[in-house]
Amino acid sequence: MAAMAPDTAIKPLIGLTCRWDEVKNYYYLPSEYADAVAAAGGVPVLIPLNSGVAAKLTERLDGIVLSGSASDVDPELYRQKRRREVTEVHPQRDETDFAVLEQAFREKKPVLGICFGMQSLNVYLGGSLVQHIPASVSSAIEHESPQARHDVMIEPGSKLSAWSVGASRARVNSTHHQSIDKPGLGLRVAAVAPDGVVEAVEGSFPDHFVVAVQWHPERIWREEALSARLFAELVNAAAVRRESEPRAKASGGPA
Repeated sequence: MAAMAPDTAIKPLIGLTCRWDEVKNYYYLPSEYADAVAAAGGVPVLIPLNSGVAAKLTERLDGIVLSGSASDVDPELYRQKRRREVTEVHPQRDETDFAVLEQAFREKKPVLGICFGMQSLNVYLGGSLVQHIPASVSSAIEHESPQARHDVMIEPGSKLSAWSVGASRARVNSTHHQSIDKPGLGLRVAAVAPDGVVEAVEGSFPDHFVVAVQWHPERIWREEALSARLFAELVNAAAVRRESEPRAKASGGPA
């Protein structure tokens, strides 16, 4: 009988919040997310849009990816009247993200937010959003087209700067009409677009990996080094945290 693998060989479990298809009424997630996590050394686990189930599942996970969404965060959650351009909100997705984040922050589990995931993270931490970039940002560049590509300027001294080996720019994709307005508590801006739109934030929380980007790194990680590094750093942070837990807890036994 083969010996059991040591704890260091156990890959961290990375939760991925699902998306929702209103027409077909099912939860789903594009395979790109799981592929990016797996390539970085993690085991992807889909999180259903049920806040109670999601919170319980998060207790067993080592890290979290808040995925993108076709919906927008409900403006009522950041105390604003809903603009007409906000055509779709999905309360189950908002509730699930918040439940997952509550558990992740309680236990300092690594978090990577992507597009909508960055926005929900920001609102969870008390920040606000630009509800529609073309109506609110003067001289806005194209952010919403699936074909859009633009540079982001990386803040010196940020984690992104270190992961880019000091590079001041990265070329990213762009499919969003909203962005961060006021950053949430503990978040600092790590990158901006040429028009000033916030493209990345990172947390200033001790011993807690919290990073979020407005672009979709799961779609371009094979070609864009910083996007690949985001998943690698998340999985590494999750592995380090897992190894720091008591052996019995990490294996699912009583603490």
